[in-house]
Amino acid sequence: MFFLKGILMGFAFVAPIGMQNIFVFNNAMSNTTRRAVFNSLFIWLFDALFSLVAFYGIGALIVQNDAVRLAIMGIGGLLILWIGYTILKSARSTVTFGALEPMPLGKVILTAFVAVWGNPQALIDGTLMLGALRGGMTSSEAIPFIVGVVSATATWFFGIAIIFSLFRKKVSPKFLMGVNLVSAIIIIVYGLGLLVKVGTTLF
Repeated sequence: MFFLKGILMGFAFVAPIGMQNIFVFNNAMSNTTRRAVFNSLFIWLFDALFSLVAFYGIGALIVQNDAVRLAIMGIGGLLILWIGYTILKSARSTVTFGALEPMPLGKVILTAFVAVWGNPQALIDGTLMLGALRGGMTSSEAIPFIVGVVSATATWFFGIAIIFSLFRKKVSPKFLMGVNLVSAIIIIVYGLGLLVKVGTTLF
C-alpha cells in the first residue's frame, strides 16, 4: 500500500515540466539510446538523493534558517539563470538537428547536479512536502514509501530518455527549437524571480 502511494507521489512530483525533465529531453534528442539512458542515470541518482534528504528531514535545516535559505535561493537563482542562458544559446543549433552531439560526461554530471540541487524552490518545496509525509508514517511504512518514490522517478526519467531517443528523428527540428526557447524563457524568468525575492527580503 505505501509502496504504491510512493509511486503515485513520485510521478506527481517529477511529471510537471522542470529542469530535470528539460535535461532528460535534450539529452535524449542529442544521444544514442544507450548514451541517453546512461546520462539519465545521473539525473535520477541526484534526484533520488534529493528525495531521501528531503524525506528524512535533513533539508528542514534550510527552511528553519532564513540566512541559509536566502543564500541558497540567491546562488540557486544565479545557477538557474546560467542553465537558461546555455539552453537559449544552443536553441538555434537544434534547427539543423540530425547528427548526434553528445555532451562531455563531466558536463553531463554537472548539469544533472545543478538541475536537481540548483533549484532552491524545489528543494524547499520538496523538503516541506516529503518531510510532512514522513512525519505521518512509522519507520516500517516510510521505507516502502520512499522506495516507491525513487522507483517512480527512475521509471519516468529512463522512460523519457528511451522514448524520445528512439523517436527523435521524427521530431520536427523547429518544434525542438521551440521547446528549447520556451524552456529557456521559463527557466530564466524563474531564476530572475528567485533573485527578486532575495532582493526584496534583504532590501
